[in-house]
Amino acid sequence: MGKDKEEQKKPEGKGKEQKHPEGKGKEQKHPEGKGKGTPEAGGKKAPVKREPAPPARLFIQYKKEVVPQLMKKFQYKSIMQVPRLVKISINSGVGMATQDPKILDATVKEIEAITGQKVAITKSKKAISNFKLREGLAIGCRVTLRRGIMYEFIDRLISIALPRVRDFRGVSDKSFDGHGNFTLGIKEQIVFPEVDADKVTRINGMDITFVTTAKTDAEAYELLKAFGMPFVKRQEVIQTAA
Repeated sequence: MGKDKEEQKKPEGKGKEQKHPEGKGKEQKHPEGKGKGTPEAGGKKAPVKREPAPPARLFIQYKKEVVPQLMKKFQYKSIMQVPRLVKISINSGVGMATQDPKILDATVKEIEAITGQKVAITKSKKAISNFKLREGLAIGCRVTLRRGIMYEFIDRLISIALPRVRDFRGVSDKSFDGHGNFTLGIKEQIVFPEVDADKVTRINGMDITFVTTAKTDAEAYELLKAFGMPFVKRQEVIQTAA
């Protein structure tokens, strides 16, 4: 009898580790990229190049039609003197939020659906006991639109939302502030198609302010009118000689 405690010899390799048939015991290299830059090897993914979004329709209209029209009307010597739209500020106050905070949450979701941008919550600056208002209480929301999203919003406002206003006869031109800025009030948020009227629990309005670089109200009026803002037509009074 042989030794009982003698270890059996392995048929291949004599107890040593087997060598890899194609790499002599070393790790196999990746055929494409040497193991780097691929998800399988733990590398980072290559950044995906996205094509830039096409410019808004009203922005193209401003460059091709509005600028030459205003330069001819006001006799500007340089294109830089032509007034332009800087930003659009939307503000919605929710006084009932002091009693039911869920009303403010619904308004925030509606404004975000209308503008496509995250809104900021506005809070009270001082306490008023008669209105059951405490300092620092959320009572509204606001959002500021710029560049492409600004032109897209005013395009949807003029062509879709305003014609859906009940008994709409035009926008009043008496809301200019004397410095080339115009404020428009919307009484019902359901005029925007992004808001589902069947899911609305409370009708709420908003104030829309158009901030321009115009120095006078007349220049701002012509700028917004060139964009297609449906202002009320003024009736000129003709005085006849007695």
